[in-house]
Formats: sequence, structure tokens, C-alpha cells
Amino acid sequence: MDVGDGERPFDVASDSCGQLGVHLSTDEDCEGDGPGQETFNDDEPALPPDLAWLEDLYEEDDDDGDGNGDVDQNPSVVADNGEKRSYAATARMFKLRRNLDQLDCFHRQKEHDVLKAREELNLCRQNIDGLVKQREDLENEIKRQKAAENSVAVFRLRSQHKHLCQRLQSEEELEGHINTDLKQQEVELSEVAVELGRFSSLRQEVQEEEQVFRVLKAQKAATRIQQERKAGQNMQLKMLRLRDKQAAMLMKEVNDRQKNIEAGQASRKMAAKHLKETIKRMHQKEAEKEQQNRELLEKRIQAVKSLKSNIAATQESLRIQQRKAKANAQKKEQQQRQLRESLQAQGINSIKHMYQQKQLEEIKQKQEEFAERQKSKRVEIAAKILEEEQLVNRRKRRQAVLHKPSTTDSFPSLGRAREKLLHYLDPSPPSATKEKATIQLREVSESSSSSSASSDAEDPEETMYQEGGHQSLTESLAEPEFSGLWDQNSKKLQDEKAMSVQTEVKHEQPAISSGKLNVVVQKVHGKELRRPPFLSKPEIIIFKDFEVGKMYKKKIVLTNNSYITNHCKLLGVSTHLKDFISINFEPPGSLSAGMSCEMQAVFQPMINEDLEGEVQFASAMGPFSVPVRCTIKKCDLEVDSQFIDFGLHVVGQTISRTVTLTNKGALATHFSLDTAACLSPESSHVQVPTQISANTCQEISSENTTSENQRSSASTGTGELQPQQDSQELSEVLQQEQSVSEPSATGPEAVLESCVSTNVDARMDHSEGGDISLGNVREGHIGPFESIKLEVVFTPTIPGEAELDFHIKFSDISSKPIPIQVRAVAVSIPVWVVQPSIDLKICMFDHLYQDSIMVQSRAKTALKLTFDVCREMRKHMEILPKTGFIQAQSSFNAQLKFLPRCSLSKDAKKFFDSDTGVLEVPMTVQVAGQVKPVHFTVQAVVTSSDLQFDRTEVDFGCCSIYQTVISSVRLTNLSLLPQDFGFLRPPEFIEVQPNDGFGTLLPQETLEIDLIFCARKAKEYSFQLSCKSGINRDFHLSCQAVVVSPPLELSHSLVQFGATAVGDHSTTIISLINRETNHNQSKQPIDPQTKDAMTLVAPRLFSFLPPKDSDISIAPSAGTLLPGERCLVQVTFRPRLLDQEIKEEALRLFHRAKLLREKELERNTHTEKEEVPVETSKGKKVSVVPNNSKVSDGPKTEQLTEPLNPADIQPGSVQYKDARASLLYSFTQRYREYTVPCFVSDRILPEDQQEQPAWSPFNTLDLQLQCPAVQPALVVISNNGLNTIDFHQVAVGEKVIKRLTVQNISKESLDLRSSVLDVHGVFSLLNALRCIRPGDKHTLVLAFSPCLEEKYCETLEVRSQKMTLRMTLRGAGVVPAVTCSHPGGVLDFGYVLEKESITQVFKLQNSSAVAVGFRVQLASLSPTRPQGGADRVAFLLGSNTGSRVQPTVGTQNYSGLSVFSVVPVEGSIAPEQSQDITVTFQPDHPSVNYSDRLTIELSNKSKVCMMDLKGAASSHNMYLYGGDLLTVPVESLLPPQIASQPQLAESEVTERPTIPVLVTLRAKCNAGSITPAVRELQVGCIRSTQLSKKSGEFFWDNVASLQQQGFSVEPGKGTVEAGHKRTITVKWTPYSGYKPYDVVQTCVPVTLKGDETNVYRVTLIALVSTTAV
Repeated sequence: MDVGDGERPFDVASDSCGQLGVHLSTDEDCEGDGPGQETFNDDEPALPPDLAWLEDLYEEDDDDGDGNGDVDQNPSVVADNGEKRSYAATARMFKLRRNLDQLDCFHRQKEHDVLKAREELNLCRQNIDGLVKQREDLENEIKRQKAAENSVAVFRLRSQHKHLCQRLQSEEELEGHINTDLKQQEVELSEVAVELGRFSSLRQEVQEEEQVFRVLKAQKAATRIQQERKAGQNMQLKMLRLRDKQAAMLMKEVNDRQKNIEAGQASRKMAAKHLKETIKRMHQKEAEKEQQNRELLEKRIQAVKSLKSNIAATQESLRIQQRKAKANAQKKEQQQRQLRESLQAQGINSIKHMYQQKQLEEIKQKQEEFAERQKSKRVEIAAKILEEEQLVNRRKRRQAVLHKPSTTDSFPSLGRAREKLLHYLDPSPPSATKEKATIQLREVSESSSSSSASSDAEDPEETMYQEGGHQSLTESLAEPEFSGLWDQNSKKLQDEKAMSVQTEVKHEQPAISSGKLNVVVQKVHGKELRRPPFLSKPEIIIFKDFEVGKMYKKKIVLTNNSYITNHCKLLGVSTHLKDFISINFEPPGSLSAGMSCEMQAVFQPMINEDLEGEVQFASAMGPFSVPVRCTIKKCDLEVDSQFIDFGLHVVGQTISRTVTLTNKGALATHFSLDTAACLSPESSHVQVPTQISANTCQEISSENTTSENQRSSASTGTGELQPQQDSQELSEVLQQEQSVSEPSATGPEAVLESCVSTNVDARMDHSEGGDISLGNVREGHIGPFESIKLEVVFTPTIPGEAELDFHIKFSDISSKPIPIQVRAVAVSIPVWVVQPSIDLKICMFDHLYQDSIMVQSRAKTALKLTFDVCREMRKHMEILPKTGFIQAQSSFNAQLKFLPRCSLSKDAKKFFDSDTGVLEVPMTVQVAGQVKPVHFTVQAVVTSSDLQFDRTEVDFGCCSIYQTVISSVRLTNLSLLPQDFGFLRPPEFIEVQPNDGFGTLLPQETLEIDLIFCARKAKEYSFQLSCKSGINRDFHLSCQAVVVSPPLELSHSLVQFGATAVGDHSTTIISLINRETNHNQSKQPIDPQTKDAMTLVAPRLFSFLPPKDSDISIAPSAGTLLPGERCLVQVTFRPRLLDQEIKEEALRLFHRAKLLREKELERNTHTEKEEVPVETSKGKKVSVVPNNSKVSDGPKTEQLTEPLNPADIQPGSVQYKDARASLLYSFTQRYREYTVPCFVSDRILPEDQQEQPAWSPFNTLDLQLQCPAVQPALVVISNNGLNTIDFHQVAVGEKVIKRLTVQNISKESLDLRSSVLDVHGVFSLLNALRCIRPGDKHTLVLAFSPCLEEKYCETLEVRSQKMTLRMTLRGAGVVPAVTCSHPGGVLDFGYVLEKESITQVFKLQNSSAVAVGFRVQLASLSPTRPQGGADRVAFLLGSNTGSRVQPTVGTQNYSGLSVFSVVPVEGSIAPEQSQDITVTFQPDHPSVNYSDRLTIELSNKSKVCMMDLKGAASSHNMYLYGGDLLTVPVESLLPPQIASQPQLAESEVTERPTIPVLVTLRAKCNAGSITPAVRELQVGCIRSTQLSKKSGEFFWDNVASLQQQGFSVEPGKGTVEAGHKRTITVKWTPYSGYKPYDVVQTCVPVTLKGDETNVYRVTLIALVSTTAV
């Protein structure tokens, strides 16, 4: 081929193979190429598209060339190249390599084409040879047919020959065409081989250039790796520095937090301390209040109890009176009846007589009522007269104030009235007071029910006594405040009037214990002298301040005070004094007037109580007595003044007064000053102070005194009428049997409250002031006969009147509190601030607030004012002007400026509370010429304007680009004012909620703000969020996050399932994609150590972790994804009911059933009829239970009352089933959301396949699932509500049927459809589905029929419009393993007497785990067996007539019953159990051909075993069998001859026919030697209970003749026991002279003797045979 022809060196195109042309050119060829040829030059402008990546490669090479001087290059490479490779040379190398590869591929294609053409040519030649051979054969056939003159065949063969020639011609043409193509292909192949030889040098050059290129590339890779390592080290150092900085900041933050915590703990401790104190005070107040309520409640309870007892007593008395009245009425009626009868018997008119008696009784009753009215009228008249006298006396006292007596001893009636009033007013002890009041009320009721005569005599006296008591009470209460001169004159008049009143009321008054002897009226010279007969000195025997256990003696002198000679005699002492006082007295005899005698009184106290009595004497003038009074140690306390008046004082001064407390008694006590106590009942009768301060002459004090006098007089007037009203109310309540709460409310305590309430209410406000205070001594101990000074201080701070009422209380119960009143008046200063407390409300730091201060002056001259601000507040507060002048009786205004700084808490610690923010600054105004400055207060609540985040930095952590991270921060308004806020200009990848970051915070409110971070680029984020408040303050929040691109990606991160019914399931499929490739690595931050290993892309492991006990299942839940792979993940939502919910519902149903049962029992108890007593004929009563009465269900009640434990409720129980059904029927809807994490591992390198992969939290993906569940439309109401139908283990071949019932619980009709079960499977649905209406049920019939020994499971879906109910069908096929104890084959029963039976037993053993059914079949009873003996005909007509083969079914009984019978015929064998099969053989006539076939078949049609039954029957007990078969084994089809035969005589026994037996003996001849022939016969004896002879015997006749012919028989005779057999051996040895092929025959009789004698005619045939066995 010429290169200079202008053509390319090689340009080949193969259109048939579809290959493009290949062009290669060298540098030498390029010199002579035309303009259209391609050349490789260094300055070639462009590259083909597939080599464009070389530009990037050489750009990197240029960049790395400057900084890679330290990298050692391969010296050989440098030596070979000599200079740096250019871009064009590298491109030329790659282009040559591509062309050479194309040329090699073209060469291989041509070789393939040549080989293919050669194969086609060989195949075509083989076809031609075959056709030629067929043509020759066909021509030869034509010749033969022509010779045979078969024209038809000739024509047919000629047409075939013609067709064959055409085919041969076409094959030859094809052979030439293929041969031409083959030559062309070989030419082209040789041309390509020539071209390959031309470019061998160019190929070698390209290989060298490639090796150099690979070396350069390895050097560049090493350089790049080193640079990356340096960059990684730099990054690691940077991260370490950043970590140290973060640690320092974290430590600083921890320290600050610890300081804040300590400060908070300190403040909390202080607050807790104050709180405890406050709570303690509150508890104390509550306890006091509760104690008061308890006491009041106890009082009321006692009153109610007494009322109940009174009511009960009254009711009982009423009942007694009613009974008495009824008895009296009955008695009276009986008396009247008797009287009437007696009068009628006497002939007197009884009606007239009784009427007259009734009239007389009425008249007498009217007279008594009239007398009683007269007496009551007289009492009322006397009461009115006394009341009028009291009114007259009261009017007189109003006109002239009477002098108050010093003591009450001169007026006994007044003392009794006072004591009675104190008894009413004494509140302690309450129980004793109530008991006394109850006793008095009972006494009054008893006195009212007494006789009229005694009431007439005592009522006037008691009335006078009460009036006297009220009068004395009135006089004691109407005490004048000041003593006057008229007291001396009015004293005598008052005594005389009192005595006259007493004389008129009582003519005889007993001696009173007032300290005087009994007065005896003496008449001397016609004058009556009232004095005692003897005068005692001392007049009263007083033992004062005694102590128990000591002895006291006193001497008494008795002087005859009469005018006559008198004597005295000691009668004794009072009864209650006999144990303590003894009198030593010697009677002096007669004593003249003025003479005296002595006696000694000895007192030895045993109890610590006051005692009073008298020593009684008798004299000639009459009896007299000397009073005795014994008193214990007591406290006698008094103060020098009960009223203190400080007078007028200016505000700011301090004045003190003292009060002297004196104890005149011999008993020490503890005292305390109480300013909060109310006036006690005892203190309402305190004496009016006799000394009054000189300061009371002022106007204010006089007004107070006047008002007090008016209040005291008003209270006195009220107290006069109150006791009468109380007594009347008490009597009315007693008579009407009303509650005792009314008298307790209006009794003496109410009198006390009405008396002192006005004064107490008027003074409570003043006593709570702080101007008047008590001194340091507020409590202490005062001994006997000691004095203590108490100080009262008056410090006026507010102008006006000040009052203080306090009491001196004592620990001694008998000592009454002493009230003290303090009065004072304060006068204000001339200059004051109009608003003494300036409230600036709530202020913020660094904000200016202003207010005005107004100063008022009442002075008559101008005054200079100076406003003083304390040093601590001068930075924050200012008053302008600081100095000014206020004119006379005018005002002055100043300006207050308040600008609180943040340093306020440090500058003014004592004025500012940093915890509460309260600022209270005392300010002063100095007034010239005024000692006390004017004070006012500036108050404010200073608060911060800060908005505080609960943290300074928000770290979103590491998240993926597919995730949205929500972090919550708490924004707190530290101010006490509401503030607006807003997050301005947040980045686009973050969202602030709620309300897009805008809102208003109330004071001290904390709002939780959600920061939603969602970035779509993988990098590190660090930014700040700016929150601006309403006052233009900025608060910054630093945020940071690391966003990574996970190696795996979910196609959907949110799955929203549709409404799924409970029991149904919803499925969705999502994709999990691994988008990693060799050039697209994950951008997540990695460690430098693993960066080198991560250059290779490795597979990733993933794992889904659904929540525990959830309704979610994911498949596959774990796996491996290679780069670029996609995995389909199936997510299934199966709503179900949890076991805990079902158990709780079961408990609820149990309690509900228990309540219903209890209600039903109560209803039955109420409605049950009582037993009706029926009297029988014998007089006995029998209780009859009504028919409708129900018997109580004891066990059910006990079962319901037993507590139910949730752990006892097991799945499948009745409670569990009912609870599950209840939940399904009441189920409405349920919505749940799940977040399922998908963990993704780091890369798995090939060398780390055996190690556990590392899981990075940065790779985790989240799958959000929204799962709504609704009520199912179909529920399973059978099978305990389970959707799984378990057929358990079933034998292979059997069929088990189960039923499942479903119910429609929806409100719509459902059209049911089912899925298609496997047609060739083991499960089947036997009935069709239909449409069921709401509430209807439908039963599905399912069958399971296994065919193999394996487990089966299949799902059946019952579909409807609303849901799909899936049911799981399970079952296991088990091959029944049943074995038979009999191995099979022949079961021979032997010989048996006719019409007797014999049995044999064998066992069937079931070794499988399921019960197996079996059936025993006999061939004689088989329905498929031919009837009428057809099988016997076939057997007889067959070819086995002379053989020993016996048919399956042999001889049968004549009676039609089966010869063989089996028990049982069929049944079932339990697992691991066995079954006995009994076979009975019972023939009815003699025969040796009884036979049958027994087959045991299982329920799956498999056969366990098959055995042939064989037996023989004989009419005698001895038998012989063996030998050759003489007849067929089937009896004749004709019926047997049943004609009776005549009995044979004994002489004809020998003529009985013999039984033939044939025995053939064949001796074997082998190589000239003859082996004797041996045969065996069996002789047996049948065991039978009917025969008397149990054994038999046999013997052979003519044995000697047998031996002559070579036969020998052993044994020749013998006996056979019943049930046994003996073997007879017959042997034949050819005798001498025997000729071959001769047959020796002889006949020998054998006699058997048993129950009968039988003869067998045995024919022996012997011969020699070469084929004998």
C-alpha cells in the first residue's frame, strides 16, 4: 500500500458490524498529510469533549508546580523526559491510546467475523453432503420402485427428488456466497494485522508515556495528601484554641452562676425567715381564734346537752303524767261505773246524782282558782307599790346625790345584791356558771310546780328580797364622780329608810354574818334595849392568812353586857368547822353585869379554803354566837391612781408619768400589762378615782369627762331594768322548754356587753396609737406587802387627742384586773408639708421623674425653709430650690427631681430594698427658729427596664440540612411595668415564634420563645439575634449551629396516615437514598485522623428505632446502603388496644357490675315478701316463703365482692374479652404522633468489616409520623376477639373446620369481600360473604387440610368500604406415625373345631403428637369386592388352577356371617397412646380354605399394615396336613348337600371313607450323585373345652413295605397333646436297582385317634430329577 497516494495510512469501515473508521497517524505521516488530515501539535487550540478533563488536570499541575520544590521526582523519569511534559504531549498520548484501543477492538472484531464465516461455510457443506446422500438414496429407491412397477411410488419419489435438487442448488449457491465473504473477511483481517504491525513502535512509545504519567500523578497525589495533612493540623490547633476559649468562658459563666445562686439562697433564707415569722404569727392568731371558737362551741354544746336532758326529762315527766292521768281516768271511770251500779242497785237515779257531784266539783274548782287569782293580785299590788317607792327614791337621788358608803357591811341587802350581780356577771369558770344557772332554773321550775299554799307564803318575801337587791344594785351603780357636802346629812336618812323598808317586809330577820352578835330585845324600866347578852372581844374570831398544817390559837374574852346576872354555856361550833376548830372553855358560872370570862380557840387547818361559822353559846337571856372567820393568804392589789392625764404637749416632746402598784395581801403574784384586753365584768364596778390630776381643768378633758358621765349614767339606767327582764325571760324559756341559747344571749353576759361596749368601742382606736406607750416594766413579780412603780410615756407625733386604756392582769385567779385610763393632747408645729408622703409610683432606672412639694405655714411671720436631701440620695434626687422663704399663713412649692441610677442599690442600701425594689427616703425641711424639722417621705418602686434571656448563648448543636431544630428560650421582663419587644431582622434560616417574635410582656412575666432553625447549606453558623424593647433598648442573643449533610436521605420526612380503624393497618413506602459518590463526599466535620481513610466511599449502615409499644412497624428496620443505592422502606401503622388499657377497662367494668349487683340485691331485699305464718292442723306455725322470692346468688356475690387484681386478668379470659369488646364499641378516635430516628453509621472500611461500626449523631435522620385511629366497622366477636385462627396440629390428609363470627358495629351496611386464598393451598373458605346491615353478624367457615408435614400460615382479608379486617390462618401438618405390633403378611389361626372360635390381638401404637383416626377393613366385607363369587369364577377359570396360590377371600360360613371379625372396626388413637385390635376366627363347617385379607387404613387413606388371615376348621380334634394340593382352594359355587345321612353302626366304622393325601418326593441327581428327597407332614390335636379326651395318637400302617421301596417315616407312631403339633418326616432314598426316570408309587394308611378315629390314605410318589431343588 503506497503512502504517498494522498490517502490515509489506514482507513477501514465495516458497515455490517456497525464499527466506525479508525485513523492513526505518526509524526512522520503528518509531514506528508494533506490539509484535511489531523495532526498533533503543541499549539493545538482545542480538545475533543471527552478529553476536556485534562485542562483541569494541568491547571492543578501548574498550581502545584510552584510549591512542590521539596517533592523528590523520579530521576529516571526526569532523565527520560529531559524537560517538563507539555499539555499537548499528554493530550496526544491519551488520543493515541484511544485510537490504539479502537484498532485492537477492530482487529478482534474481524477475527470474530472470519471465524463465524468459516463455521457457516462448514455447516453449509455438511448440509450439501447430506442432501447429496439423500438424493442418491432417493435415486436408488426410484430404481427399485420402477423395477417393482410401482408407478405411484415412482411419481411420489420423483417429486421428492425434484424438491431435493432445488434445495441442493440453493445450498451450493449459499456456499459460494459464504466462500466469497470469507475471503473478503480474511483480506480485511490481514490488512488490519499489517496496520497493527506498522504501529507497534508507536504502541511501545505510548506505553512508556503512560508509565511516566502514572509516576507524575502519584507524586501529585502524595503532595496533595501532605498539604491536606498540614491543613488538618492547622484546623486542629484552631479547634483546640477555640475549645480552650469556650472552656474559659464556661468557667466564668459557672462562677457567675454560682455567685447568683449563693445570693439567691441568701435572699431565700432571709425571705424564709420572715415568712416563718409571719406564718408563726398567723398560726398563733388562728390558734387563738380556734380556741375561742372551740370554747364557744363547747358552751353551745353544753347548752344543747342540757337542753336535750331537760327536754328528755320533761318528755319523761309528761309521759308519766299522761300515764297517771290515763290511769286516773280509767280508775275514775271504773269508780263511776261501780257507783252507778251501786246506785242503780239501791234504786237511786244515778245520772242525777252524778250530775250533782260534777256541779259541786266545778264550783269548788272555781273557788280555788279565785283564791289563787286573789293571791297573785296581792303580789302584783305589792310589787307595784315597791316599784313606785323605788321611783320616788330614784327621783330624790337625782335631785341630791347621796354619799357613798365606805363599805357594804352596813347594808346587808346591798351586799347580797352586789354578790348576786357579781355572780351573774362572773364569766369564769364557764362550766360552773352554767351549772349554777341550770340549778337555779331547775329550782325555779320546781318552785313553780309546788303547792299553791307554799307559793302564797313565799312569793311576797322573795319579791321583796329581789326588789331590795335591785335597789341596792341601782344604788351601787349610781355612784357620784365627786363627793359633796350633802353626803354627811343624807347618810342617816338613807339608813333609816333602809331599815324601815326591811322592817315592813320582814318582821323576823335571822342573824346575818355581818360581824355582830345576835341582838336580844331587853326591857329595862319599860324601855327596849337591842344588844347581845355577852360582848365578845374581839367581836369576830379571825384567823387571817393561815397555812395548812400549822396550828393557831386565839384568846377571846366574853363580857356580860346585860343588866342582870347571867351565865353562858358552850353549845359548840358550826358543823363544818368541827374538824378544824376546837374551843377550850370552862363555864364560869353566874356572872354579874360587867364581869367577863375567857376561852381559847384552837385552829388547825387541813384544807386551803376560806371558812366561816360561829361559836354558839346559851345564856339566861337567850342564845348568842360569836362569828368565826378563817381566811387564806390572798392578794390585795390596788393602784394609787386609775386615771392619768398628761395635758397639752407639743409634737416631738417626751413626758412620763408613774403609777404605783401596791400589794396589801400576804400572797405574791405575777403581773402583766395588757393593752389589748377588753374590760372584764369585774372591772365594771371599779371605784371612781378620788385623786384627779390638776391638768383636767382644760376644755378638752372637761368635754371628755362630760361625755363619760353621760355614758355611765346611760349604762346605769340600762342596768336597773336589765335583771328583771332577764329573770322574766329565763322563766318564760323554762316554762316553754325552749333552747338555752336565748337566755345565754340575753343573760348577764349580755348585760355586761351592753354596759361596757360603748366605752370599749370608743377607746379601741385610741389605744392602738403609738403616742402613748408603756415603760420598760411591763411584767414582773410583786411580793406580799410590796409596791412597784409603772411608767407611762407620752411622745406625741401626730397632733390631736391620744388615749390609752390598759389593764394590769395578775396570775392569781382571785385577783381582778385593774383598768387604767391614760389621756393626752398633742399640738402640731406651725409649718408642715401638705403631702407628707410623696409617692412616685413605679419608676425605671435612668429615667427622670418630677413632682412638686407643697409646704404650708400657719405662722404669722415669714420663715426660712431649707430642703435637705440625704447624702446617699444626692446622686439620684434633687429638690429645687434648696432654700426659700414661706410667707405668713401661705404656701411654698418646691420641685422634686428623681433620676435613679443603676448604682442606687450601692449608694442607698438602707433606703432601697434591692429584692423588692421599694425606695423609701425620709426627707427633712429645716425651718428657722423651729427646733423640730418637718419630715416627709418620698416613696417609689424602682424597677429595671431589662429583658433577660434565661441563657446567653443558644447552641442548636449539629443538625442536618433536612432537619428543623427548635430551641426554646425564656424571655423574662424584670421590670414591674409592661414592655413591648420584637426581634428585628432575623436571618432567613431562623424563625421566631410566637407572633413572629413580637409581643408585650407583663410585669415579671416570662414568655417561652421558640427559635426554629432550618438551614439548607452545610456549614458552621454563628449569628446574633437582636431583641429590641419598647424604650429602644437592644438585647442580644448569641446563636451557633453546625449544619451537616447526612450521607443518607429520606424521600419523605413527614408521613400522614389516613384514618385507620383499630385492627386494620395502613402502609406507605418511602425511599432511603445514599447519595454519596467518589466525587461527592459528605461535608460533615470529621477528624483529621480519619480523613485519609475516608477518601474511599464505603457503604453505610442504617437502623430505624420505632418507639416501644407503639403501633408502628418498619421493614426493613436495618440494613446497608452502598453509595448511590436506594432502599425502599415500608412503614406500617397498625392501631391496636394496649393490654394496660384493656385491664383498666376490665377493672372499671368489674366495679360497675359490683355496684349494679349491690343495687339489685338492695332492690330484691326491699321487694321480697315476708314469710307468712300458716297454722297447721296440729296447731304448729309453719313459715311459708312466697313463690316470687329469689334465692340469693351466694357464689356470684362472693365473686363480685372479691377485689380484682389487674395482674390476674390474662388474655383470653372472660374479663379480658368483655373489656376489649367494650373498648372497641366505645372507641371514638385517637391521634398520635411519633418521631422515629434513623441512625446512620460512619463509613465501613474494608479492613474494619469485623469491628462494630461507629454511629454518629450527626448522621441521624428523623421520620415524623402522624397516626389517626378510628373505630373499626367490623369486629370479631368469636375466638375471644382474636384475629388469629390457629388450627394447631392436624394429621396430614385430614380436614378441620373452624368458624369465625364478625359483626358490623358501624351505622352503615357493609358489603363484604374476601381476598383470594391460595388455590393449591391448605386453607379454604367454604362459604360466601354477603352484605351485612348495622348490628348484623356473619360467620365465616374456614377449613384446613394439610398435605405435607410442615407449618402453614396464610392471611385472609375481609374487605369492606371502610376497613379491611385481616385474619391470620395458622396450622401445622403432622404425618401420623402409627405402627402395628404385627409385622404383616400371614396371620394363621391354625386348626379349630367347627362352630368354635379363637382370637388373636395385636396393637396399634400412635407415636405422633396428634390424635389419629383409623379404620379396619376386611376384604370379604369390602363394598368393591365382586358379589356372587365372581372372583372365585375368575380364579377357577384362570391359569393358576394347578398352582398353590390361594385367593384373597377363601371359604366363608354357610350362615352368611363373616368367618373373621374385628373389634373395633374404627376409632381414634390419642397421642402417645395405643389401641388393641382383636381378630376372631369362628368357622361353622370344616374346611382348610378359610382366608381373608385385613387392611388397617388411617383417616388420610394411608395404610398402616396389610395381613392375610388364614384358618382351617375340622370336625375332629386330630388332623393331618401337608403334602400336595389335590383340589382348588375355592369351594364349589353349588350349595352344599345338607341331606341327612343315616348313622353308621359300630361295625361299619372301618368302612368309613379315607382322606387322600399325596406326597411327591423328588431326589436330586447331580454329577452322578443322588441326594435323597425329604418331605414333612404335620399331625396336630385341637384344644377344646367340649371334648373329654385332651390328647390323641397316630400310627403308620405297613411301614415295612415302605422301607423296601426306599421310604422311611419317622416317627411311625406317637401321641399329640391338645394344642400341640408333631412333625412326621418322610424320606426317600433310591434303592439299588432303581432305574432312572422310573416313578416309585405306594399307598400307606395313617390312622389318627382322637375323639374319633380317622384314616388318611397317604400316597407316596418318588422320582429322580435333575431340576429338583
